[in-house]
Amino acid sequence: MSNDINRRDALKLVAGTTAGLLFAPGTACARSAESEAAASAAASDTASAAAARAAQQAQLPLITKAIPSSGEQLPVIGIGTARRYESATPELVEVMRNLSRLGGKLVDTAPSYGNAETVVGDLVTQAGNRDQLFIATKVGRGGEGAAAGIAEMEEGLRRLKTTKIDLMQIHNLGGVATMLPILREWKKAGRIRYYGVTTSADRQYEALETVLNTEPMDFVQIDYAIDNRNAEERILPLARDKGIAVLVNLPFGRGRVFEKLGQQPLPEWAKEIGIL
Repeated sequence: MSNDINRRDALKLVAGTTAGLLFAPGTACARSAESEAAASAAASDTASAAAARAAQQAQLPLITKAIPSSGEQLPVIGIGTARRYESATPELVEVMRNLSRLGGKLVDTAPSYGNAETVVGDLVTQAGNRDQLFIATKVGRGGEGAAAGIAEMEEGLRRLKTTKIDLMQIHNLGGVATMLPILREWKKAGRIRYYGVTTSADRQYEALETVLNTEPMDFVQIDYAIDNRNAEERILPLARDKGIAVLVNLPFGRGRVFEKLGQQPLPEWAKEIGIL
């Protein structure tokens, strides 16, 4: 794929996944003082149009992709917990409940994400939907040796309040040679369902490419955003050829994609996909 992308395609890609985020606080179109009255008058029409679009979208079939190693289907949108998962607030409990209510499954976390593993465990327990979710976490201490890696995974099970992890990933290739044989043993024993590796930096792509070429696995997680597309060159094609499922992290570049819009109004052609 080309790295060139025009404005219309860019907006379609973003809107097709999380159109609602474009209207979240801090990302809405700018309004001048002179236009506030007109904006208020149009607010009910905008809300009605948004509700109509949401109702229409609710009737559409859920978009899923198959995990190549098993054929199991996963929805293409999941939840990442690297930020804002520091306590099990009532709002986050509702997020977790609504995830499965709306057909979502995947929740990705890690022991290095602050309190996220513990919080996810609490949220899922309160939501009562563990059997409807696909929980993915990571092990990052494998570079310190097998014992440290195993201890971290055992602690992850305790924090997440579960007896089985759907996906265990070696975080940023830490101790990959040590941990891959252990993950295979855990999968065989039924303690994990799938395993893989992650990175969020293209400086690790060469090492990642070597691992994908030499080691069988179920998943790879890679950084990939509309303005960060280097993974297209070799990693994504290699994963396709090897039959490895791909998870995307930093899909909006930690908010960088939205920050570039600033307070600029959306162009008129955004009406083509129902944004204005």
